[in-house]
Amino acid sequence: MTNANDRQQQYRSWITKAPLALVLTGLGASLISEAAVAKQSGAPALHWVIKGTVALTVFNSGLSILADASKHRAHYERLRDVQHDG
Repeated sequence: MTNANDRQQQYRSWITKAPLALVLTGLGASLISEAAVAKQSGAPALHWVIKGTVALTVFNSGLSILADASKHRAHYERLRDVQHDG
């Protein structure tokens, strides 16, 4: 029964991480554009550099979580296929 438990755990990880990753990636992209607008409008460098740094951190966090979610989905499908073949 370990495969069924492992499969469920992989699915739960994927189903929670994938939406979070998409939200963070979208938020990061929006924050990047906000930092760019701040720079173009002549805001002090410290202001848009901090905004841009936070934006890139959020965006890259989203990408990292998305990669991890994809890994969990691949493991889930592998375990599902093992169950169907076995």
